[in-house]
Amino acid sequence: MGFVLVAGVVSLVATALFARSVLGADKGTEAMQDIARAIREGAHAFLRRQYRTVAILAVVVMGILFPVERMTRGNEVAWRTIVAFVIGAVCSAGAGYWGMITSLHANVRVASASRVSVDRALTLALRGGAAAALPVIAGSLLGVAGLFMAFGGLGAPRAVPYQIVGFAFGASFVALFAQLGGGIYTKSADIGADLVGKVEKGIPEDDPRNPAVVADLVGDNVGDCAGRGADIFESASAETIGAMILGVTLYPVFGSAGVLFPLVAGGFGLLASIVGILASRMKNESDDPMSAMTRGHLVTLLFTSVGLYVAVQYLLGGNAWLLVAGLIGVLASFVFAAITRLYTGIGHRPVSWIAESSLSGPATNITSGFSVALESTALPVVTIAVALLSAYECGLHGLPNVPGAGLYGTAVATIGMLSTVGYVLSMDMFGPITDNAGGIVEMSGASDEARTRTDRLDAAGNVTKATTKGYAIGSATLAAFLLFSAYLDEVTLLARAKLTAAGDIHAASFHFAHIDIAKVPVFLAALAGATVVFVFSGLAIRAVVHGSHAVIREVRRQFHENPELMHHASRPDYARCVDIVTASALHGMIAPGILGVAAPVVVGLLFDAIAPHTFLGAEAVGAELLVGTIAGVLLGSLMNTGGGAWDNTKKFIESGVLGGKGSDAHKAAVVGDAVGDPLKDTAGPSLHVLIKLLGTVSLVTAPLFV
Repeated sequence: MGFVLVAGVVSLVATALFARSVLGADKGTEAMQDIARAIREGAHAFLRRQYRTVAILAVVVMGILFPVERMTRGNEVAWRTIVAFVIGAVCSAGAGYWGMITSLHANVRVASASRVSVDRALTLALRGGAAAALPVIAGSLLGVAGLFMAFGGLGAPRAVPYQIVGFAFGASFVALFAQLGGGIYTKSADIGADLVGKVEKGIPEDDPRNPAVVADLVGDNVGDCAGRGADIFESASAETIGAMILGVTLYPVFGSAGVLFPLVAGGFGLLASIVGILASRMKNESDDPMSAMTRGHLVTLLFTSVGLYVAVQYLLGGNAWLLVAGLIGVLASFVFAAITRLYTGIGHRPVSWIAESSLSGPATNITSGFSVALESTALPVVTIAVALLSAYECGLHGLPNVPGAGLYGTAVATIGMLSTVGYVLSMDMFGPITDNAGGIVEMSGASDEARTRTDRLDAAGNVTKATTKGYAIGSATLAAFLLFSAYLDEVTLLARAKLTAAGDIHAASFHFAHIDIAKVPVFLAALAGATVVFVFSGLAIRAVVHGSHAVIREVRRQFHENPELMHHASRPDYARCVDIVTASALHGMIAPGILGVAAPVVVGLLFDAIAPHTFLGAEAVGAELLVGTIAGVLLGSLMNTGGGAWDNTKKFIESGVLGGKGSDAHKAAVVGDAVGDPLKDTAGPSLHVLIKLLGTVSLVTAPLFV
């Protein structure tokens, strides 16, 4: 545990150094600073209102959760669950807020650096991303470790991991609303700005004449930074706690070391991410920015592998098979990134084909993009299948005849994949920073060379954002599998206690390990799990549509009532668009958020009422988790990859091919991008959180239907 705490502190020190190097850079012209100031004001205003709304909802959840936990688990466990929930929620909100703050100060400095060189701008953007990302992962690591010790985990390592599930629940709860609200905001503004500005008025992206352009730039921060920061914080927390719970099942083999392994491996991953960030430099000005970051990713993978070896040697008895399981997870993280680059990278076949289809108009652009999105689900599923099955077999071979060995192998693989998350999130934060930098360059009237440089970084940023989403959906799948396994263990313990109280002589041998989907009620619950995923996505996209309609009407109104805008003779009312999008996003996030939180509880209570004392409610929730995860993984992968491909198709044409900016192909690509935007930045990323939220809610509320 000492090493875990040291690794977390070292990461925070590295954060301070990265932040200092970014903040010490030139802030650019006065015009650049004015624009950056407007973006900061809009972002702060939205996040304050969003977190107030989430805080009210969190209080309602605590008011329901505490009496349930007290009635079913006792007063002490109830208080610990509530404390863990509050700390997880506060840390998740803090992670999102810190990510946004850092991005808001890095964007103008990257814009200024783009006047000098691509390499200088890339270095500042990636270090700004690191300064935003590392505290998120360190906060997750230190939060879980701190609660584990505070609740007496060093003395009772078999009981405490179950008591800190509330931390993951609180993190998931806040992350869902942060991702939903930020995603709705950013895409409502983006679509409204693009469709009126680019298609109707024929003006460039981020043109200062567009009244929605500041709202669009604000959206990059509240969606891609605040939302993604909370999302990844929640992912790291849920996966770590899930792996610790599975470590409890192998306590007779490894003792507390098997429980602490996820924390130690996470510490090594954080340190490896710092090395990878420092190694990410361009060879020369003509080098591809994406290649520079890929080299840094490979360095991170290498040092992570070394850290896993050390952790396995000292904590898992040097078990070679479990080391292989961890390396399988590390390799899977790189494969997910490679698959995403294949389908979304400029110059690869899918993006080139969608671009060529754009010559025939918006309909063929959308049709071809959707076909790529559908096709893109296959390779991630194959990767997940190979990783899980291989890791499971490694567990069986490494620990023959040990109950739970295969599942622990999958837990080690999940931790291996999670270990690189510090670098992956840094690459993700790089995206909105460079996107904002490009907007600041355009709005401030900087040179064409500066805009060309930020366009190169922005194209790479689109790939890094898509890469993180591919990584997130893969890690969410493995995390959901861990949480499902932990759910089975939790139901087993609760059922044994209930049977023992009823005087059942077979209580000690009871094991809840099977979900019988041939039972009609269980089949219906499974169907409900898939339905929740689709309805949730529909509500999220509908909220974007409502928001974009409001923005489009406002932008059209300003252009109509103030014709001087087109001649740069008047300043648009940017604040009006910011207010419209803020209200729309806060309203639109509530319904899908409540659906995600309530679904497991409603299903469990309903089917438990149908057949009480048979554990049908618990079995129904298990089926909902399984099928909801499957549907969420496939739909999330489709949305993330398809949306990324549509976005980079637009960038590809804007680089000068197929007629370039203003051509019919470009207008078709803008429409396709507008279709893909709410998929990749609102519904798709929110599904990562939903998948894990279903698991954490089920774990915490299991006593209600067992």
